[in-house]
Amino acid sequence: MDMDIAHRDYLLATLHTFLGVATLLLCVLAELFIFAFRCRAALYLVPVAALLLFNRFRRRAAAATEDIGLVDFSCLKPPRRLRLPVAGLLEHLRLIGCFDDGSVEFMTKVIEASGMGNETYFPPSLHYIPPAATHADAIQEARMLFFPTLDDLFAKTGVPPSCVGALVVNCSGFCPAPSLAAIIASRYRMRADVRTFNLSGMGCAAGVVGVDVARRLLLTHAISYAVVVSAEIVTVGWYSGKDQGKLLLNCYFRTGCSAALVTSIRGGAATVPVKYRLASLTRTNQIANDRSYRSGYRDEDDEGITGFTLGQGVGRMVSELLRAHLVTLSLSILPWREKLRYALALLLSSRSRRRRLPGGDNKLARPAAPPLPDFREAADHFCLPSSGRPMIWRLGQGLGLGEREMEAALMTFHRFGNQSAASLWYQLAYLEAKGRVRAGDTVWQLGIGSGLKANSLVWERVAGHEDEGERELGPWKDCIHRYPVKET
Repeated sequence: MDMDIAHRDYLLATLHTFLGVATLLLCVLAELFIFAFRCRAALYLVPVAALLLFNRFRRRAAAATEDIGLVDFSCLKPPRRLRLPVAGLLEHLRLIGCFDDGSVEFMTKVIEASGMGNETYFPPSLHYIPPAATHADAIQEARMLFFPTLDDLFAKTGVPPSCVGALVVNCSGFCPAPSLAAIIASRYRMRADVRTFNLSGMGCAAGVVGVDVARRLLLTHAISYAVVVSAEIVTVGWYSGKDQGKLLLNCYFRTGCSAALVTSIRGGAATVPVKYRLASLTRTNQIANDRSYRSGYRDEDDEGITGFTLGQGVGRMVSELLRAHLVTLSLSILPWREKLRYALALLLSSRSRRRRLPGGDNKLARPAAPPLPDFREAADHFCLPSSGRPMIWRLGQGLGLGEREMEAALMTFHRFGNQSAASLWYQLAYLEAKGRVRAGDTVWQLGIGSGLKANSLVWERVAGHEDEGERELGPWKDCIHRYPVKET
């Protein structure tokens, strides 16, 4: 049945895309016909009006089936006793006895160049010498992350746990029995028919997958609310070997957790107002490509120590994935004027590539970089993968973004490090704490995970939550006034 639903959704999405392209071409041809035969000036408005009406019909049809709202979300600010400054971390790496001098020197260079600040957090188990990475320590970390975050979410929304019909928990590297979702459902005494899902192994893109699972449950079952929890249990993700390809996660990943309450706003199912409306959800993967599949994986090193490896050529594979993902995403979120401008730029670019070098040389000229659509026309705010300052800059510039658009990702990594799928919600909390998200604004959350997969959420801010007097600071309380910080 799930395959039938997915197949139907794919066919409907393809049909809508085809109808949109066909309508656009017909309108352009109609305009050219009117211009060529010098018809009455009023007729120029007919194709434009038809295009606008069709676009409005598509939006209303989509809204009828995709009315999903975000009531609110919460992000954990770990206790200060778990803070580990960069200098203290580097000294800790030398003292714990797991690493040789070459490994410590490698991690030191990566951390110092990453743009990470002095207030990131490690779980209690990794503050010990030597670190404690037992199953019991990982369970303790999970409870420490989940319960304060969900307590805050239920308190700020006023929705009790008994009203939650679906619970989706994503954590890439830790799958205990009972599951993490079961731990949460037991702690909050959720109802007997709550639908629980535990997602693992999906990396930083898992948060979008979790929202997609919750969305489908809300649309196909009589459920009013669903909770999506995103966290990474760093205790079991810690690598204590000497393989430099596996040491990167030690450098970037830190403790954090987010929880989001989503609801169906179709037919008045929700009884509390929503803060955001889901405008678009797009998922792309290249799992069938062997090079993409092996670009990031967990395995054992020569000494039998398990860690996560980033394969060779991962940057090239991510670029290919993003190109495919952005083509699909741009069809749904870019305004028509930007689509037309981008199509014209592509035509001009393809013509310029075919020009021959002067002097009768038959070789083609060096191809220029392909043009990109201006995604700032589609979204007002951006939440990007928190993979360190160099990677954030590279990704942002590849998308044509400026420093202000990348600020939320850069500052979140500086303050909290990489918290996997939860980082996207810390970035949204940063934007809210700065008071930048206004009614009608759109926020694009982009996650990239192992597989490879690229997933995007686009949220639209709903009117009624822009009161500056009650700006929500969330995990940025007591420090938002210090940001943005200047690079050193």
